[in-house]
Amino acid sequence: MSRMTDQVLDMDQLLRETENDACGALVVFGGIVRNHHAGKGVTGMSYSAYGPMAEKVLAELEQETLEKFPVSECRIVHRTGDLGIGEASVLVVVRAPHRGDAFDGARYAIDTLKVRLPVWKHDFYEDGSEAYQDGVPLETAAERDPGADQ
Repeated sequence: MSRMTDQVLDMDQLLRETENDACGALVVFGGIVRNHHAGKGVTGMSYSAYGPMAEKVLAELEQETLEKFPVSECRIVHRTGDLGIGEASVLVVVRAPHRGDAFDGARYAIDTLKVRLPVWKHDFYEDGSEAYQDGVPLETAAERDPGADQ
């Protein structure tokens, strides 16, 4: 499975891809489209991204999670296109020998994704209006590691 897809996210496939008998902990995070945002009722949303760049960012984030935490597996997938209420937009699967490490790695992966992944969210509201979410400013490589350019 590619990291960015316009298909429904397949949790079972991710679990198979990350199977590891050395791991006693499995943490799965799913970002789900909810029915409200900023005090308004939402009927659905659309995600768009520049695929090659987003794939690269997710691959780097998976590797970084493996390097920063004592986890054995990290897999992240994000969906693009039109999604309805209750559909998964992102899945993060982390496996580790111990639960604390798996939780820490999964939290890091999803929190970091929010400031690095170039994905745009377009909400559709019950009143017929629509708007792109502001999101958060993307973090540059220099901001992550100021000494890297020296």
